[in-house]
Amino acid sequence: MRLEYGFDLTTIKVPRFSVEADESIGKLFTLATLMLNVMENRPHVELVFHGLNSEDPERKIESFQEILEMSGEGGKLTYAMGNGGQVTGSSVYFRWLTVTLNDA
Repeated sequence: MRLEYGFDLTTIKVPRFSVEADESIGKLFTLATLMLNVMENRPHVELVFHGLNSEDPERKIESFQEILEMSGEGGKLTYAMGNGGQVTGSSVYFRWLTVTLNDA
């Protein structure tokens, strides 16, 4: 299913993004650049990573952080792990991550 919608970033207090279970490394690069662009106007974003086994979300987060650290802004970012676990009654695992742009 594909859902398309529009929104104005100025109306959103905390931008949130999702990384689907079957996303490739290319999507992580796309998300990293989108997130850095959004952080030009917002001090932090929340992301939820999910996967089909318990290691997937953590691996995706590690790769995502590595991509961000290679950017010019990498040293200015702070990461805070949020809730994670398994969605009840499914084989889907998830982990929330908040990324904050420091003033430094």
